[in-house]
Amino acid sequence: QVQLVESGGGLAQAGGSLSLSCAASGVTFSYYAMGWFRQAPGKERELVAGISRSGINLYFADSVKGRFTISRDSSKNTVYLEMNSLKPEDTAVYYCAFKPELSIEAIAISANEYPYWGQGTQVTVSS
Repeated sequence: QVQLVESGGGLAQAGGSLSLSCAASGVTFSYYAMGWFRQAPGKERELVAGISRSGINLYFADSVKGRFTISRDSSKNTVYLEMNSLKPEDTAVYYCAFKPELSIEAIAISANEYPYWGQGTQVTVSS
């Protein structure tokens, strides 16, 4: 049974930093590409960062480029999202998601393509 458990998040001031972690169990970690999505009230869920199976190919939404980083640690079955220079518009519920991939460099963009999801963690950035 696949289980994704997120931690981190919380409240930060604009310009501050937060870190998110997503620990996976019940998966062969190396078979999966991963993404961090977010969903603000009244908005669609969007991919903010993705990482391929190899860890070499990365995706960042334009809104977070240069501020967010994503990484994965196979020894801990964990994917991370480091968020710097936070803005109030980063406020949302953040979700990690896993997708099995044949290609070691593929990153899916659409939330519909990810079968496994964490429970979500709230990130609130105050101005």
